[in-house]
Amino acid sequence: MSVTDALPVYHHREHHSILVAATPTAALDAARATLLADVPLVSLLLRIRGLHAAPRGPIWEALQAQGFRVHDPDTLVLIGRPWTRSGELRPEEDFLGFAEPGYAKMAVDLRASAAGDGALLETETRVYLTDAAARRRFGVYWLAVRPFSGLIRKLWLRAAKRRAEMR
Repeated sequence: MSVTDALPVYHHREHHSILVAATPTAALDAARATLLADVPLVSLLLRIRGLHAAPRGPIWEALQAQGFRVHDPDTLVLIGRPWTRSGELRPEEDFLGFAEPGYAKMAVDLRASAAGDGALLETETRVYLTDAAARRRFGVYWLAVRPFSGLIRKLWLRAAKRRAEMR
């Protein structure tokens, strides 16, 4: 499964990748093990955003502590209203079937595949908005946060690359 399976139709997509001199398994393990402490700017950006205090530990687990739930081993999902201060996160069990107006359905995927002598480590985020009002609100929010969202993912992948290549 992948973010494509979790959210095949979407309004916004962000994709980042990096080549890693390691096996796909080692690259993916390194990404899941990358600590917030490895990329201090990520913790700062989460605090600025007003999310819960950034926990210590791996970024993958920190996302879950922020409210993301495991959809499959490589994909985390979340429903909420990120354009609000609290985010109005909902622990929705029926992620695929959720359609209540006024919300964003978000999926974050982490994957690695063979590329030459190493691996291509990728993260993809997709967002589906459940109605036109949510699309407008998210659009304004996304203009402000997208550069920082991308920066977080790029820093995460770079730190994972360093971790995987040190093995």
